[in-house]
Amino acid sequence: MNTKNTILIFDTTLRDGEQSPGASMNTEEKIQIASQLERLGVDIIEAGFAAASPGDFDAIDKIAQRVTHSRVCSLARATDNDVKSAGEAIAKAKMKRIHTFIATSKIHMEYKLKMTPDEVIKRAVRAVEYARTFVDDVEFSCEDAGRSDMGFMKEISDAVIQAGASTINLPDTVGFRLPFEIGDMVKQMSEYVGNRAIISVHNHNDLGLGVANSLEAVINGARQVECTINGLGERAGNAALEEIVMALKTRSDVFSDYETNINTKEIYPSSRLIANITGIEPQPNKAIVGKNAFAHESGIHQDGMLKNKSTYEIISPADIGLDREDTLVLGKLSGRAAFKDKLAKLGFILKDEALNSSFERFKIMADKKKVIYDDDLRALVTNEMTKAPKIYEIISLQLMDFSEGTPSAVVKIKKDDQKS
Repeated sequence: MNTKNTILIFDTTLRDGEQSPGASMNTEEKIQIASQLERLGVDIIEAGFAAASPGDFDAIDKIAQRVTHSRVCSLARATDNDVKSAGEAIAKAKMKRIHTFIATSKIHMEYKLKMTPDEVIKRAVRAVEYARTFVDDVEFSCEDAGRSDMGFMKEISDAVIQAGASTINLPDTVGFRLPFEIGDMVKQMSEYVGNRAIISVHNHNDLGLGVANSLEAVINGARQVECTINGLGERAGNAALEEIVMALKTRSDVFSDYETNINTKEIYPSSRLIANITGIEPQPNKAIVGKNAFAHESGIHQDGMLKNKSTYEIISPADIGLDREDTLVLGKLSGRAAFKDKLAKLGFILKDEALNSSFERFKIMADKKKVIYDDDLRALVTNEMTKAPKIYEIISLQLMDFSEGTPSAVVKIKKDDQKS
């Protein structure tokens, strides 16, 4: 019997991810992404913000009709108009959710909403009750939970759960909190809510802690994590789906009680699709999906990899759907073992003298070029293998202007080591 806790993966690439500057997508692109997220095994796809624009409404509506294995969700502010738009946009979905929210931090209530705490609770309850007339599954978010008063969050959670919310989301909206603070907040809320609702987290990455905070939340009782492919999102982005999922899988010694429904072999295809559509490439050293994530250039690392990949590789590229057997990148730091292995993969088997000569020429080339391509190596080795033995060498050439048929040049040559 499987007794593991399933951590629900709530993907908001199509909503929060699209809020990255320059990441806007058209309806057909969103449908394509939603289909890929379904193949990935995402539990909940936040398809957009229905009230934001007619285009967003249309995209959500079409995704709702297309997706069958993932739950389709629309975001809605705690207003009747937003909730109605969300409900109508996801109406045709096989499984559907409305995600409504209102700010609960003192700074947001006072300066942005200009509402009292009692008014905020009343608005939240109305939104959840109205959402329940469209769907059975309602999620409520305490916007800026990371800076909200714990007592007030408990009070508003009681009210919205009684109104029909089944998921309470605690966003660190500005990425302010440290892991131990998020862990403490989630632990208190999880123990207080009990089995009345699922506790969810939505961590932004402003201090580079989005993934760490999400994992700490899981340990302390969160059963849903909101995240995006490639960590897309406003400002510094959101917690990255691929990092959270692979951390849970790779560190099964720590997270032995948890699992996800994600098909990890679809992680890399999902990352590439998002990058191609948005035009936003992950940084080269981005964990899991960056182009250097499985690259090894140091000679010491390459030697270890050739002997046993586990020396420097904790995740197999195949685990995330990356079809790349050769992860050794040749450069000026590469050693002879990696160079020889690479040549063998290209079909060149050189004997000691030829190998030494080629390696010396490779090192000279690597000092001048940042990237050594396979064609560079082919040219270098082919030249070495076809190099004819030196019999004669021109040591000087003198051109002279003689008249009427006399020699016009004098050439001095030497044969082997003999002077001419």
